Amino acid sequence: MSTTADPLATLASLPGVADSVDSVRKSVDRVYGHRIMRRRSNEVTSEAALRGARASAALAGADWALEEVRRRSDFGVEGEPRTVGAALRLTAEAGQLLSVWRQSPLRVLARLHLVAASGDADQDSVGRPRLAGEPVDEPLVELPLPDADEVAGRLDGLARLLLAGSEAPALVVAAVVHGELLALRPFGSYNGLVARAAERLVLVGSGLDPKSVCPAEVGHAEQDRAAYVAALESYVSGTPEGMAAWIAHCGRAVELGARESTAVCEAMQRGAA
Repeated sequence: MSTTADPLATLASLPGVADSVDSVRKSVDRVYGHRIMRRRSNEVTSEAALRGARASAALAGADWALEEVRRRSDFGVEGEPRTVGAALRLTAEAGQLLSVWRQSPLRVLARLHLVAASGDADQDSVGRPRLAGEPVDEPLVELPLPDADEVAGRLDGLARLLLAGSEAPALVVAAVVHGELLALRPFGSYNGLVARAAERLVLVGSGLDPKSVCPAEVGHAEQDRAAYVAALESYVSGTPEGMAAWIAHCGRAVELGARESTAVCEAMQRGAA
């Protein structure tokens, strides 16, 4: 981590990051300025949550069509249904945890994992960071796995950064939270789902997307899994260029999520939704 008082703000000064922040702000403003948002914002929020959960599950290997997610109810079945169910539960739960997040990010992360892993056979490791020697089930990310001591130290450092506050734009903070959790994979399972839910929490809690209508998960999935992993590798490199590339990738994801909800608003306006 940087030795400056506000290392996240330092990241905001990297080349290209200000442009990403500005582009995201314009995309978010476009959605919030839509006339449908004045009358039916709750419906847009609900639709964004569903589409975000579907996309997050797709990145975790359960790539279901949106209409299949709508009609299915067997989310307790092993395999893909359980992954989709976990994504849906996380999206619903995250919105209830904003006040706790501001006081104890680590407590929220533990709660998110507990919610995601609800019903799993192995409950011994649920809701806590993994211990030395415990396996991690995260098929999408094949980067070297930090050991348990490094995970504990870096989680504590992340929490301290968040609690200290930062002048950095919400996009930068959200990208770092997301990238750090994916790099660490602190839990035995569902790390990607938890990381993306945490990113959503930051975007909503910061005031950038207070109604949660710009699902970044949709944008991450739309850019495809290979691009997502490549961007994460850039983050893990720790270089200024790599960090800037990851932040830009996350910014594009938010923009695509905003575009998705703008299309939803247009469909509602036409009476098609």
